[in-house]
Amino acid sequence: MDIYQSPLMSLPGITPEEFSYLQQATTGLTEQQLRNFLMVYSSKRKNPSDMLIFCLIGLFAVPGLQRFIIGQIGMGILYLVTAGLCFIGSIIDVVNHKTLAFEHNQKMVFESLQMVRMGGFQ
Repeated sequence: MDIYQSPLMSLPGITPEEFSYLQQATTGLTEQQLRNFLMVYSSKRKNPSDMLIFCLIGLFAVPGLQRFIIGQIGMGILYLVTAGLCFIGSIIDVVNHKTLAFEHNQKMVFESLQMVRMGGFQ
C-alpha cells in the first residue's frame, strides 16, 4: 500500500517516526478494525504542534500544564509547586515536546489496540 493512500496519513501532524510505529502496530488488523482503531486513537492522540503550545503555556503561565495534559499528574503537581523545576524542566519540555507527544502517543496506541482487539468496537 502506498503511504499516501494509508488512512494513517490522515492524522494531523503525523511524523515519520509515528507513522512507522503505527504501521508496525496495526499490522494484521482488518480494514474495519483499522478504522475503529483510527477513530479511538485519534481521540486520544496528542499532536506534536499542540504539545509545543502546551509546553510554552507551561513555561510562561501554568507550570506543568504539559504534564497534566499527557496524564502525568504527579509530575504536573511537581512542576506546579516548583515553578517548572525552576524553569529548567519546562525549558527541557519545550525542547523535547516531540518526544513527549510520541511517548504519550505510544501508550495511546497500545490502549487503542487493546480496545479494538477486545472487540469493544464492532
